[in-house]
Amino acid sequence: MMDALSANQSRTPGHQWAGQNGWSAASPPGPLCNPLPSFQHLSLGSPSDQRPGHDHLQVSNHGCLSDLRNHSQSMVFTDNAELSVQHYIPDAHVSHVVPAASHERNLPPCSLPLMNNGSQPSNPQGASAYPPHSPYQTISAPFHPPYSHHVALNGPQSLQQTPISPPSFGQGADQNPQCARQPAYQKNVESPVSAGYVHTSASPNSPIQQQPQWALPSQSRGNTKEFVSSAAVQDGNITPQSPNSESRYGLDPELLPNAVKVIAEDRAEWGGKVFVSEPFSQLPPLATTSCIVEDRGNTSPFAIRSLSYCVPCEGQTALLSRLPLGALVTPLSKQNAGEEPVPLCKEPECVLGCSCCGASMCPAMGWQDCGQRFYCPFCGKLSEVPWQHYQPTNGVEGARVDKDKRPELSVGSYEILHSQKGEPAALLLAIDVSASALRGGHLEFVTQQIHSLLTSLNSEDGDSLSDVRVGLMTYDSRIHLYNLSPALSRPHMLVIMETEDLQLPVTDGLLVSLKDCIHSIDSVLELIPQFSAECDDSSGVPMELPVRAGLAILQALSSPGKLLIFHTASLTEMGHTSSSSGFFGSNKPKSIFQPSEPAVSLAKECVRQGCGVHLFVLSQQDVGGAWPGHIPYLSGGALHTYSHLQGELDRERFTTDLKRIAETHTGYKAELRMFVSKDLRVSGCYGLFLPGPAPSQVVMATLDQWTTLAVELSHTRGLDEKRGVAIQTVLSYSTRTGDRRTRVHTLTLRCSPHLQDAFRHFQAQTLLTFYCKKMYCAVLERPLQELREELQTEVTEALASYRKHCSSASVSAGQLVLPQYLRALPVYINSLRKSEVLLPGLRNSIHQRLQQRCQVLALDTSGTVTHFYPLLLPLPLSAEDSIPPNPEQALRCRALSLEPRGLYLVHAPLTLLLWVGTQVPASTLVELFNTSCFSALSSGETKLPVLENPLSLSVRSLVDTLNSLVPCARKLWVVKQGDTCEEALQRHLVEDKSPNGGASYADFLYHLHINSVRLLQ
Repeated sequence: MMDALSANQSRTPGHQWAGQNGWSAASPPGPLCNPLPSFQHLSLGSPSDQRPGHDHLQVSNHGCLSDLRNHSQSMVFTDNAELSVQHYIPDAHVSHVVPAASHERNLPPCSLPLMNNGSQPSNPQGASAYPPHSPYQTISAPFHPPYSHHVALNGPQSLQQTPISPPSFGQGADQNPQCARQPAYQKNVESPVSAGYVHTSASPNSPIQQQPQWALPSQSRGNTKEFVSSAAVQDGNITPQSPNSESRYGLDPELLPNAVKVIAEDRAEWGGKVFVSEPFSQLPPLATTSCIVEDRGNTSPFAIRSLSYCVPCEGQTALLSRLPLGALVTPLSKQNAGEEPVPLCKEPECVLGCSCCGASMCPAMGWQDCGQRFYCPFCGKLSEVPWQHYQPTNGVEGARVDKDKRPELSVGSYEILHSQKGEPAALLLAIDVSASALRGGHLEFVTQQIHSLLTSLNSEDGDSLSDVRVGLMTYDSRIHLYNLSPALSRPHMLVIMETEDLQLPVTDGLLVSLKDCIHSIDSVLELIPQFSAECDDSSGVPMELPVRAGLAILQALSSPGKLLIFHTASLTEMGHTSSSSGFFGSNKPKSIFQPSEPAVSLAKECVRQGCGVHLFVLSQQDVGGAWPGHIPYLSGGALHTYSHLQGELDRERFTTDLKRIAETHTGYKAELRMFVSKDLRVSGCYGLFLPGPAPSQVVMATLDQWTTLAVELSHTRGLDEKRGVAIQTVLSYSTRTGDRRTRVHTLTLRCSPHLQDAFRHFQAQTLLTFYCKKMYCAVLERPLQELREELQTEVTEALASYRKHCSSASVSAGQLVLPQYLRALPVYINSLRKSEVLLPGLRNSIHQRLQQRCQVLALDTSGTVTHFYPLLLPLPLSAEDSIPPNPEQALRCRALSLEPRGLYLVHAPLTLLLWVGTQVPASTLVELFNTSCFSALSSGETKLPVLENPLSLSVRSLVDTLNSLVPCARKLWVVKQGDTCEEALQRHLVEDKSPNGGASYADFLYHLHINSVRLLQ
């Protein structure tokens, strides 16, 4: 089934919808075994995104909807020390909510009106009967209550019956006078060891209009601390809302959990400070917080970040949480400034690990018999200690006396240097010299940049870069190899005509040390722009041709390396591909993401050889052509596209990308093995790699500091609470110089039989990254609609589980309850659901979606979070502004944050936008853009002029700082308010409705709450 359908296809009668979902359409309506009809009905996709068998939320009473939208909301938000957050959100079962302290502040009670005249009040006792059941059973025939409230989050409204109870809303200032007012009652919110605040809205009929203020209520129960805010809206001070920011249900976006505030609070607590990582340590700082990690037996969270730092002891408890167990692994994570480097020990001096399962030595091993044996937590067996490495322990089962002298016994991360040495890595350059490339006029620039790069590498004093082996080849429909041996007076060219069965007649001089062949390479680079076209490339050049040639050179010399291909000609398909045939000829939208079999086969050869392919496409490819990115990304490389390198911005980006690829610390021929406690198993692994026979073993051609994998765990039996959980990753790889090393990371976690402890130790950013990698890998096999529904279902069930098992019994049905560290999870998940990969828009081409999927999968945790919730940074308007530009002063990603008098910078790993308001002072435009007229300022790709004034210096410095944090070079886009290119900005305002039909944050959160409450009824 195609992912996008026309709007009229989604208007299918309810009985037909039930039949297509496996339920009998003829079965009589009955009580729900599982009150979860809204999972299928409350679809957040656009109308064109729905399959014919799925209904939207529709409006059954337009007058009622119009009335409800004008009602104000009554909300309570409680942030307690037991790591829970609670909101009041109107619900069908709640008529009104008034905090205990409201009477003491002389606030009139907030009444929740009935439905519009013509509708009867809902009867909770007679509307539907829900027998005792498991909240996660399957759904029987849908039950239709007598009154329904249907709203399509994305798309037009139509009349349709959907089994959803009418939600109650707080009374608004322009409420329908015919709506009856019910007597108020008082609801006390009680939770163990809670500290937070409660927010309500004053009644619209109140004669007193107050600004929000905080006060401590006089009545507190136990150690519960509540702060009451009275926020009344003044008619004269209403902030105009953007249509994309408005909620269909009247929710005030200011009262929703704030992701920016969560990040700011964590930075205030940990920014620049030292986090001590000890065994069974506390919850670490967020991935977006820069801090110093001190390794005292547990690896850094930047190397292994667990989804939950307290694992449920039983598998049933873990399933009850509805949240995944696992970890994010960044094996070659970069050390932050101020941190100690990863200690290095030589293989003969290192204590050997478990002889049964192969796990490496770590602090999690338990010593017995005075140090003669140790217990392995990964297999549960005892191993003997060789006499060469024996040392006594402090007591029969204490720590070894030499613990502090051995990294493998005292720290969570260390590296082993093996005695055997392999071939050093090579840098192989392949340049397209076809007729298209010679006509393009950019070969001279490309060769100049390659010359500058090799010169800079050769001039590195005392660095191994000058010893790197370099090779050069050119190609059109043939392969031209160059013998760069220093024994020759000038390079020799070897032309290979037969490219079907590629074989190298000679191998001498194909890879030579840079310092020995720099002059020979320079002479060839000078001649390349002067080549004459000898072959017709109208039919294109196969992508596999330069890859197979470069791979043959590396295989002949038994060397890993990086293959840099500079390609211009049109790309052709490599044999039969399932991509195009699956997209146009079948009903499986997953096929557009699947690489062809020849591409997978060639990528496997690259992985075995340790060849990372980096493809520079120097011309604009046809939209319908083959996408060349599968092989580069599956081999640890990347795809970089440019437009003939004619513009200054493209040339700067090309230069930056080329230098960064050559200088990035890279591991070659990498093999990653994962070990977990004997009562757990690795059930899945997600990332940019070719899957192997077992998820616990991953083989990669190359990897760098951003390479991050998501590992999913599951229980095999109950865990021992005393022993806890241990997770270990062992990465074996080769360095640039050919040294074989093994980097070991070990993380130990606590266990608990209580579900609440697990919820307390989840972090929203970690879950977002895990879900992103899992879903972006699942698009190869599953329909996009199904993945979006699964995301919504898992989060809703998790909220329902936390509400049922971990919140106070006094929580009402209209109160949203969230664990404190998962406050930002709804906005993150909504942003993931409506991303271009999972929810394609009209302006997103298939190539753009394929590229974005691979680029996001290659990001680490911090980059993934910033991609799905970009930084919206206000810029100063003058040098005298008291607030200099600071990445930590971010605003919420919504249109309400933008003011016409402001300048705002939007930072995401793949995008950098500068939004300019219509009322920006002319002096600011002169200082920053060297123009005084807003209309004269051009939108689109730009480069800030180099002006010698404080404002220009500070903004350009901020841009340079942000560019240093991302793995690829970006262009700066200027977006003027009201301009046609403003849609590029709207895609990054993730709290608003997106241009591709994605729901707003407020609407998505509302439906999460409604669905989670109905699960428990």
